[in-house]
Amino acid sequence: MSRNILAEGVRKREVWAWAMYDFANSAYTTTVVTAIFNAYFVAVIAGGAVWATLAWTSTQAIASIAIILTAASLGAYADRHGAKKKLLAMTTIGCVLGTAGLFWVGPSDVLLAMALVAIASFFFGSSENIIAAFLPELAGEEDLGKVSGWGWSWGYLGGMGCLALCLAWIVAAKARGEGAESFVPATMLITAVFFAVASAPTFLLLRERVQVRPFDKARDKFSMLARRLLHNLHEARKFPDMARFMVCMLCYQSGVHAAIALAAIYAQEAIGFTAEDNIKLFFVVNGTAAIGAFAFGYVQDRLGHVRTIALTLLGWLLMTAVALGSDTREQFWVAANIAGLCLGSSQSGSRALVGLFAPKSRRAEFFGLWGLAMKLAAIAGPMTYGLTTWLSGGNHRLALGVTGLFFVGGLLLLIGINEKRGREAAQET
Repeated sequence: MSRNILAEGVRKREVWAWAMYDFANSAYTTTVVTAIFNAYFVAVIAGGAVWATLAWTSTQAIASIAIILTAASLGAYADRHGAKKKLLAMTTIGCVLGTAGLFWVGPSDVLLAMALVAIASFFFGSSENIIAAFLPELAGEEDLGKVSGWGWSWGYLGGMGCLALCLAWIVAAKARGEGAESFVPATMLITAVFFAVASAPTFLLLRERVQVRPFDKARDKFSMLARRLLHNLHEARKFPDMARFMVCMLCYQSGVHAAIALAAIYAQEAIGFTAEDNIKLFFVVNGTAAIGAFAFGYVQDRLGHVRTIALTLLGWLLMTAVALGSDTREQFWVAANIAGLCLGSSQSGSRALVGLFAPKSRRAEFFGLWGLAMKLAAIAGPMTYGLTTWLSGGNHRLALGVTGLFFVGGLLLLIGINEKRGREAAQET
């Protein structure tokens, strides 16, 4: 890790501590949202009902709406008070406790499962926005892509580590004759403990650099959503490229979120994967995603953020085509690994570009807006998929085809974003 890649006064151990949060929180997305609990919810908790996929995507939508209602205000509060670490600790505890609560969820406990997942996902999404706001403090402007890629790739390794522990538990449980109703809830405890322990270095070593600014107590309270949104819409005229990228990101991240939330369900319902198959698949895919995030971070800083994101969107379209044509497990494995490569690079690339476009004094607020766009995408993509399967009587291939349209829209919107102009607008503010 070269010293000149980091911002002035930043130590290597701080970057490692920051990346450890990606390592830790990937346990939640990997086991709960992507590989284990989502398919368990559809097949066991909801009994494979036609509405089960829609119920799962609706749960994620509820959490995302809650994040939308609070993201910008939380970001503004963190900037004003220098309270990113404080808020990060609170949201981490909330996600860990919500995940641990899933241990007590069994067949037919649909409402309890939905409530706990919504709570855990809300805290997870909020913490994701906060930890991202540290990025511009740690990396130089020319190296945001690299450092973001380090964190995101390290995060996928964390997801692999947690999956490995869960897989070991499942194999042992099956050898004892236990069923999914027994071993899946136990993996939720494994995930909660993994998240809590792996995130500890972040709170011990990462510094809060933004100083508390003077403020008017009457204006310091959390803004009402309408006032905050009106303010942000007014401000968007000063940052046209940032505003366009937010819309672009909303579009293509809708497809990404659908892939994250529903890949295991698609594999189970359309291809015939078992829970153990899904874990093995996503263990490998996380490795591919780590490679994508790390490698494309360097590509991004050389080729440019916008061009690199365009390449990843072309990759997502290729993945969609391969998955739609898959009739065997081997073919779906190819599609899933293409998705992994694109997932790591597109997620890391988006975070780095927001860091480039964000004014120094308002980074947490801008990353709150990034989170808002991401959570709108987390509603639009999975809900579109869920509604399509419900209205089509369970046609998951049709739902995947509709999802591919989000990547087409993202590519079209990416045209016209001027990276240099967006960077200069941030520096002038």
